[in-house]
Amino acid sequence: MTMSDHLIASPTEATLRELARERILVLDGAMGTEIQNLKLDEAGFRGERFRDWPRDLRGNNDLLILTLPDAIRDIHLSYFRAGADIVSTNTFSSTRIAQADYGLEDVAAELNCAGARLAREAAEAARREDGRQRFVAGAIGPTNRTASISPDVSNPGFRAITFDELRAAYGEQAAALLDGGADILLIETIFDTLNAKAAIYAIGLLRDSLGIEIPVIVSGTITDASGRNLCGQTVEAFWNSVRHAGPMMVGLNCAFGGAQLRPFVAELARVADTRICVYPNAGLPNACGGYDETPEITAGILAEFASAGLVNAVGGCCGTTPAHIAAVAKRVR
Repeated sequence: MTMSDHLIASPTEATLRELARERILVLDGAMGTEIQNLKLDEAGFRGERFRDWPRDLRGNNDLLILTLPDAIRDIHLSYFRAGADIVSTNTFSSTRIAQADYGLEDVAAELNCAGARLAREAAEAARREDGRQRFVAGAIGPTNRTASISPDVSNPGFRAITFDELRAAYGEQAAALLDGGADILLIETIFDTLNAKAAIYAIGLLRDSLGIEIPVIVSGTITDASGRNLCGQTVEAFWNSVRHAGPMMVGLNCAFGGAQLRPFVAELARVADTRICVYPNAGLPNACGGYDETPEITAGILAEFASAGLVNAVGGCCGTTPAHIAAVAKRVR
């Protein structure tokens, strides 16, 4: 995406740029951790609307936007109250591609619009409480398909998804997120940069059709200690692959805890000519798949990132809670 004179500027982006000049922005923490705490069974995920759905729905966290909306809104509000400036919608898997696993392709647009609306309602509720403006980032996950790697080891040329299929799915998702009230579009947990480029292209088409600038955050994920994503790109290569989008922020999230991510965040800060965000996991998972890093440890690591001048926005990914975000907000304030 390139800047065009005919596009209407985004007041949200202008506000966030000004805030980022004044202080470190705070993102929210994990949604999945909070949903796990609800201890829902299959019926809890189904609700009344999907009571007789022919496929299992347990684990489809995004569906709770429709079947348990009050709980999702409350999670967003808990992060705002903890000190987050920006929360992301519960739409990480709300593309037709990802929802096909549950036979819910035709609900994808509704999930995104309703998910953004719930986060917007939480933002307005928080603003009424203390007068601070809050922002909603429409979460766009990588899908469960990869455009760059064959899922069939015996057929390396095979692809389970095409660029055009990804572009269409992302375009539907992005449009619905904006319709629901998202201020920003967050392309996150990028393990395949070609998938992300399909999302970027889709947002560019949407921007041109609407005639408005759309603030975008792009966040990749490192999958091994060499500092590469799943498709083998280094941090610098990743940035050079997405910099044409002119993102408001670029960053890293998930995979590692902050301590393990630090050298890669420093490398991204060195090469990127835009703002840097990072929202790591609460350390590495333990033997049971849980996360042991306390709020104080996470906050200390991210506060060091801030004091070193590496980041403009910080938050948390897997295993982080409102308590983590409260500690982070306090330390970077």
